[in-house]
Amino acid sequence: MDFSLFYFADDGEAEGDRYRLLMEGARFADEHGFAAVWTPERHFHQFGGLFPNPAVTGAAVAAVTSRVKVRAGSVVLPLHHPVRVAEEWAMVDNISHGRAGVALASGWNPRDFLFNRDAYGDRRQLTVAAVETLRRLWRSEPYEGETEYRVYPRPVQEEIPLWLTSSGNPGTFEAAGNAGVGVLTNLLTQGMESLGDKVAAYRRGFAASGREGRGHVVLMLHTCLGEDLESVECLVRQPLQRYLMSALDLNLRSAGPATGTAATGRPSAQERAQAWARSTFAPAAVDSAYRRYLASDGLFGSVSDVLPVVARAREADVDEIACLIDFGVPIEATLRGLEYLDTLRTAANRAEMSEISRHG
Repeated sequence: MDFSLFYFADDGEAEGDRYRLLMEGARFADEHGFAAVWTPERHFHQFGGLFPNPAVTGAAVAAVTSRVKVRAGSVVLPLHHPVRVAEEWAMVDNISHGRAGVALASGWNPRDFLFNRDAYGDRRQLTVAAVETLRRLWRSEPYEGETEYRVYPRPVQEEIPLWLTSSGNPGTFEAAGNAGVGVLTNLLTQGMESLGDKVAAYRRGFAASGREGRGHVVLMLHTCLGEDLESVECLVRQPLQRYLMSALDLNLRSAGPATGTAATGRPSAQERAQAWARSTFAPAAVDSAYRRYLASDGLFGSVSDVLPVVARAREADVDEIACLIDFGVPIEATLRGLEYLDTLRTAANRAEMSEISRHG
C-alpha cells in the first residue's frame, strides 16, 4: 500500500502563509518515502479556493522535492483545451525530472464552466476522449493531424501517467479500465464495501485494455493522526465540521448563479431553497458525515486505531491511500501528525508483508 498527501484546503480557514502546509508537507513526503503529492483544481468558492491551477502548485512542489511524484488531483479537463493541459504538465514533468502525473475530472459545478460554457453538457464524454489525445500530444504527435501544433517542451517521461477521477460512479471505473488509466476516488458518496466491487470491474476492464499491469486505484481519505482518538477528535471536531459545511454549501450553490435578488429585490425560489437547506438539512448532514469519517471512513486517531481502515482499503484492492490533511487543523498540529502518518505507512506495509509471508 502506497501512501501520499492530498490537498484541498478551504481558503476561508487559511491564515498567514497560505501555502506553508503544502510546501512543508511536500518536503516531508519527499524525505520519508511517500508516493506522491496531489493538488486539485477549484474555482469561485472558498472550498478548495487555494488551488485554482494544479500545474502551478505542482511546479512549486516539483521545485522543492527530488523523489516524490507530483500529481494533479484533478485537472477539470472540459474547462481547458487539451493542448494547454499537455503543455503545462510537460513543464511540470521537466521541472520535476519526470515525476508528473494527472488525474482528469469531468467537473460537476456549472459555475466553473465560465471557462468553457459549451462543454458542460458533454463534460464526461470530453474527459474520456481526452485520454488518447493527451497520450498522443505527450508523445509529440501533432494535434488532430495539424503538424504545426505540437507540445513543447518535450516531456521527460515517455508516457503521461493518467487517472480518471470518480466520486463512485461505476461507469467511470469501467471507463478508466477500458482506457488503461488509473482511478482516483473517495468515500464521499460510497462505502468501502461497494468500492471493492467497482475496483473489481475496473481491473477486468484494465486487463481487457491490453496495457501492462493491473492499473492503479487511489483512495482519498481525510486524515489526522495522533496519540489517541480522544486527543485527535479534540483537534479535528470544529475544523472538520466547518470544512464539511463549506463543501455542502458549494454543493447547494452548484445549480448556478441565483437570479432573483438582483432583479426583483426578493429572493428567488432557488435562493429560498438553498437557505432552507443550509439551515435545516445541512447541520444533520454534516454531523452524519463527520461521525462516519471519524468512525470508519477516514484516518483519525492513533496508528493502531486506523490500521483496520487501511486493511479494509487493501481488501477493496486499493493501491494507494491519498491522505487529505489540510481541512483546517492548525498547521503545527498537522505537521506533527505527519510523523504518525509515516509510522502508519511503515506499520501497514510491515503488516502486509507479514500476511504475505504467512500465506506463502
